[in-house]
Amino acid sequence: MSEQEGWIAVAASKGLRARPLRVLVDGRPLALFRTDGGLHCLTDICPHRSAPLSQGKVVGDTIECPYHGWRFDGSGVCRAMPGLLDNMPRALVPSYATCEKDGLIFVARQRLSEEPYTTALSGHAGVAAIVESRVRSSLAEVAENILDATHTHFTHKGVLRGLSSRRYKVQVTMTGGDGWVEARYEGEPRQEGLISRLLEGDRTISVGRFRAPGIAELEFWGRSRINLATTFHLRQETTETVHGFGILSAPDRGLFGHIKAALFKPLFRVALRQDQQILQAADENRRLFGERRQMIGPLDVMRPHIDAILSGRWPEVADRPATLTMEL
Repeated sequence: MSEQEGWIAVAASKGLRARPLRVLVDGRPLALFRTDGGLHCLTDICPHRSAPLSQGKVVGDTIECPYHGWRFDGSGVCRAMPGLLDNMPRALVPSYATCEKDGLIFVARQRLSEEPYTTALSGHAGVAAIVESRVRSSLAEVAENILDATHTHFTHKGVLRGLSSRRYKVQVTMTGGDGWVEARYEGEPRQEGLISRLLEGDRTISVGRFRAPGIAELEFWGRSRINLATTFHLRQETTETVHGFGILSAPDRGLFGHIKAALFKPLFRVALRQDQQILQAADENRRLFGERRQMIGPLDVMRPHIDAILSGRWPEVADRPATLTMEL
């Protein structure tokens, strides 16, 4: 986790209760815990004998190591070594900044001036649900999968897309900037799959966007506002797995809005399972065939720019916005 990575979503707020919780970021274990003083995050290893602090417990304003009972406060400073009668030597565990917003817990290498971005509808009256997912793949593959409009005809037929083979001519405008890239789709009406029919409403444009360090979001706009937004906060949990939280949100439309909210999770879990299956099948095939260069097709409008951002480079469309026409 570098200082440039920004806030990373690591847990759902409701998932952290009285006991500490271990989470992984790029294979690094972190220990989350709550005290009366707030939310804290430390590297999940005691400097004494390397025991995982997350297997200990919260005592007052500290987390207690399960091995010898050493206690560390939220800044990582050791405050107690049970049995010691002399002056206590300095012992420190690296700490991380934390923030809690819209039902998610975020961590960062250092305290940042801005709160985490959660979703375009954050702060507006609306309905929302959080869906958690884990898949064996890479962050780039998962982010592209979420933002790729062309695979939905095959992977999500009947769920996101209709059962017919009908397509529409769509103009795609690509723009970007420091740490972000966006594709704006115009000319496609509301999709004919079950999710779109039940949840979305009329559509004028749709937008797919990637933000560093790992946010993939889709916005479906009506005439003057967003009808439905799906924002996925992704992180490379280990070298093999990507963990994510999807915030599914829509404007509050009274009773109808809450009926939609009740449908969010079951419907999107279906779509998530379909994506997980194809992502994991592709990942397993790559392992069987060994390292090989994957082809970037002419309709893979997001992937080159996602790769650039994840490599710390400026996306090409930031300097030269691009347009193309495709059928969706």
